[in-house]
Amino acid sequence: MNIHLYLEEAGQVSIAFIIGAVLGLEREFRSKPAGFRTMILISVGSCLYTILSQELGGISSSDRIASNIVTGIGFIGAGVIFKEGISVNGLTTAALIWVTAALGMAIGYKNYPLALVVTIIVVVALFVLEPVQRFINKFHRVKDYKIRLLETGNNFQQDLESFFQQHDLSFRCMKVLKENSDAIYTYRISSPDRNYDLVNHFLLDHKEVKGFDV
Repeated sequence: MNIHLYLEEAGQVSIAFIIGAVLGLEREFRSKPAGFRTMILISVGSCLYTILSQELGGISSSDRIASNIVTGIGFIGAGVIFKEGISVNGLTTAALIWVTAALGMAIGYKNYPLALVVTIIVVVALFVLEPVQRFINKFHRVKDYKIRLLETGNNFQQDLESFFQQHDLSFRCMKVLKENSDAIYTYRISSPDRNYDLVNHFLLDHKEVKGFDV
């Protein structure tokens, strides 16, 4: 029984716990699907599998378990990605799950400097760069609208496109389909001054509009 080896491995798992906790706090703060405890478990689990792969298979074959960790993490990441309307959510959380597993593996392989550098980079990306992303998002000039109408909406398309022309909005009808008795239009709209409140109010006030997603 090698006490020093067990203490070293316990230290590795503890470091993986701390890294998972730091990254999980950010997701928990934003009420994301994979939060504090999930990130801890992913980091610790990846670290443990990496340690065991080296003990059971040796350095030469440890990559087999490591590759399976990546595959398994892919399934977990896919589970937090979901489509809401015409938007896709959960991509950042899925990417963070992937990186957290990689950090756990790095700790399992005793590559502490690399794990530290990557953790700092991830923390900067999550906390520091968020205001930068919000600033960039303000310059988005194109938005997709999915508009559901009451029945077929006899005059809606003509009214909407006349509204766009009156307010100098560029537009393109991407898709038209019928679901049950409702017509659904998907429009890509570009506003030079990024003022989409006019469009939102028009759709809210139009009597033929049942609902819309942006």
